[in-house]
Amino acid sequence: SDANTIYPLLRRLEERGLLASEWDTQESRPRKFYRTSDTGSALADRLMSEMEQLDLGLRALAGGTDR
Repeated sequence: SDANTIYPLLRRLEERGLLASEWDTQESRPRKFYRTSDTGSALADRLMSEMEQLDLGLRALAGGTDR
């Protein structure tokens, strides 16, 4: 099931400091919410920049110069 995949992944990302979580106990069933940490946001920004550079390189290799 998806729960068997997503929750272990969320916990690993939190252990690595890429996510932060908090419990919402306002409802009858407590719920845990995750958000991207500052470290996670910085990593995402860096990865997006690297992907853009890779995309530009691949387009140049393919002969496309539309950027």
